[in-house]
Amino acid sequence: MCVCVPFVTDIRAYVAYTVIYAVLFVRTRARPKMPLFGTRKDTNKKIKKDERCIEDKYILKDLLGTGAFSEVRLAESKDKPGQMFAVKIIDKKALKGKEDSLDNEIKVLRRFSESATPQSGGGSLTSDSSGEKRWLTHPNIVQLLETFEDKHKVYLIMELVTGGELFDRIVEKGSYTEKDASGLIRQVLEAVDYMHEQGVVHRDLKPENLLYYSPDEDSKIMISDFGLSKMEDSGIMATACGTPGYVAPEVLAQKPYGKAVDVWSIGVISYILLCGYPPFYDENDANLFAQILRGEFEFDSPYWDDISASAKDFIGKLMCVNVEERYTCKQALAHPWISGNAASNKNIHSTVSEQLKKNFAKSKWKQAYHAATVIRQMQRLALNSGQQQQQQQQQQQEGTGSSGNPTQSSEHAQVSCNQHTGPLGPPPSSNLSN
Repeated sequence: MCVCVPFVTDIRAYVAYTVIYAVLFVRTRARPKMPLFGTRKDTNKKIKKDERCIEDKYILKDLLGTGAFSEVRLAESKDKPGQMFAVKIIDKKALKGKEDSLDNEIKVLRRFSESATPQSGGGSLTSDSSGEKRWLTHPNIVQLLETFEDKHKVYLIMELVTGGELFDRIVEKGSYTEKDASGLIRQVLEAVDYMHEQGVVHRDLKPENLLYYSPDEDSKIMISDFGLSKMEDSGIMATACGTPGYVAPEVLAQKPYGKAVDVWSIGVISYILLCGYPPFYDENDANLFAQILRGEFEFDSPYWDDISASAKDFIGKLMCVNVEERYTCKQALAHPWISGNAASNKNIHSTVSEQLKKNFAKSKWKQAYHAATVIRQMQRLALNSGQQQQQQQQQQQEGTGSSGNPTQSSEHAQVSCNQHTGPLGPPPSSNLSN
């Protein structure tokens, strides 16, 4: 901004114009950029050269994995040599426009105040009835221990999990029973119930987000990836998100929803753990979503012949379209298949592992596109269908000889709302594994 100071001979006028210029100049200067997470305090203070950075506490080592916006590396503590962690390194430039997802993940895992000091094991802070801060931890939730940020990157120091992914471990096992599946689901339910008690909804529970803590045979299962999680006290949830195949009907119906969406997803995972294929499948997304909206699935023979009636009842209670009748996590934990001895000890490894390898090839089940994307595609599909039907009607009225048969697009749009075609049994493995 330019301020013109006229030539003046009166020294008092000159001083007055100088003061006005100084005030305007200060007000129009660009404000300092805020950090990606949280607020910057004492912005007038000069940043010290010894400001905390990741290199002060950790030695970054081998690359463990890469993603669209980040990479994960092994990190060794400088304070405790030999103690290893996983550090998720996010490129701010690549993340531009998607900061909310990462910010939300951090808020969910660590509700901390700047003045608090984390206890051993990390976790999230909340307040009890006395107002005292306490850290929230759970043995089946991957912990975020601390965060760092510099000009170009954000660093999340995470608990190191080395046991591999859920389906991979099941396939590698020599023996696998209903009892094993029940034990896995019990751990997931306990962790999600804990989250729900803290007012957090995961919203994207799926096998890819269930990891084994260690390679040990008796390793616990861990829930990871809270990028789509939401705190219930932050407002009504109505955003379509999740992964097709695991998303609850109320999300697809674009209705307000709550904790029950996680229970539905656990039901889908339970179904897969007992047969090796998903309860809902169709090559066409509109048809897939139509199946989920109706909540129609079957326990097909011979895949379910050796599975107990209690297991089937348990799945039915979790995958109930009526949200009011759907089990909560606490109710599910009290079900005989989880809390009692109803789960069978018969070895079902051969059948389940064979179906997992056919139906969940990594090239397929690692695709983590969101339900919102598919809903938009369905809406466009329905719009295109309506336009095509109008054109056909116009052609018929004009005597152009149009057959009047619905096109494939309009047929899919109709199926997504009104009808079901074909059996709901196990999907053709050739369609999934190619």
